Amino acid sequence: MSKKKVVLAFSGGLDTSYCVKYLGEEKGFEVHTITVNTGGFNEQEVLEIETRARNLGVASHKTVDETRNYYDKVIRYLVYGNILKNNTYPLSVSAERMSQALAVANYARELKADAVAHGSTGAGNDQVRFDMILNILVPGIEIITPIRELKLSREEEISYLQSKGVQMNFTKAMYSVNKGIWGTSVGGKETLKSLGTLPEEAWPTQVTKTGTETVTLAFEKGELKKVNDKAFAHPADAIQYLQGIAGPYGIGRDIHVGDTIIGIKGRVGFEAAAPMLVLKGHHALEKHVLTKWQLSWKDQLAQFYGNWLHEGQYLDPIMRDIEAFLTNSQQHVTGTVQIQLHPYRFQALGIESAYDLMSSKFGKYGEMNLGWTGDDVIGFTKIFGNQTAIYHQVKADVDGH
Repeated sequence: MSKKKVVLAFSGGLDTSYCVKYLGEEKGFEVHTITVNTGGFNEQEVLEIETRARNLGVASHKTVDETRNYYDKVIRYLVYGNILKNNTYPLSVSAERMSQALAVANYARELKADAVAHGSTGAGNDQVRFDMILNILVPGIEIITPIRELKLSREEEISYLQSKGVQMNFTKAMYSVNKGIWGTSVGGKETLKSLGTLPEEAWPTQVTKTGTETVTLAFEKGELKKVNDKAFAHPADAIQYLQGIAGPYGIGRDIHVGDTIIGIKGRVGFEAAAPMLVLKGHHALEKHVLTKWQLSWKDQLAQFYGNWLHEGQYLDPIMRDIEAFLTNSQQHVTGTVQIQLHPYRFQALGIESAYDLMSSKFGKYGEMNLGWTGDDVIGFTKIFGNQTAIYHQVKADVDGH
């Protein structure tokens, strides 16, 4: 009798390494691992993950590079919307989990797997994101989550793997690191409580640059196409190049405090140099080239889009509707933004764009205007406040004062 097949989403870290041994040796499954690269692994790291999977005894291992697809399907809309969860977090992990879950679901169908497994705990958002995508795209398939089901601590996982003779850098594994093109999250003992930050050695990118430098970001219809004078065939490549420049400054490090889908508060460290520069640079350009109401409605729809994506609802058709709006809003978001980089911080210096609505031909704010007279403003002010003036007059007449 052949063994049942299980497809395991595999990152090569502590949780998923535990899952390989547990599913194969304790549950008797034929384990097929898949690693979905969303821009967080270079060729050497991909090779190391494949080697680790095979050393753990998997039946097969597959690596899928979803980086460009991840940008095309998700990140571009986060940029269009200038989306930061709680005004802080660029949805680094939230967003990439969607691409990973979709790829895992497709692979499970391709292999005709009996089950799908992932290493999510029972305390966070990832369990909901993965489960929802799998339930929608592979309805009826068994979903196995050993870490969640057994309520394991990281220490218990380490002890189990050591008992199986597994060799890993367990000291490094004390921090849970999720790396992707749109940022890296870092969780550890310091983020399990409300006070304290991560030690310097826990951050994946160390600060090695001093002084300052200025980078120029060129956007075309809302998408990053050039960094300084270097052009890129795809915005994902531009983002990764920018990360190489800005990451060593320690830019984009922060602690995100958020509400999980299941109703508890959570803290996580993250570093996202390129995402923060792209988002803030893009927003600076938009403030010059979009109208007041374009900016206002974009903010409202983008906030909903970010929250709904964060909660795993990527497949809701409303998301495609909002994406259409966001895409249409970017027709004039073309120009360059200059940003000065410093250790641990940055400053937008300004923009240049043919679509700049701050054109001096229409006047200079606070100094002069060329399109109207003082008498025009007096008349406009009376009309603009007319209904409110009527309201207060009627109220005074009725109330007697």
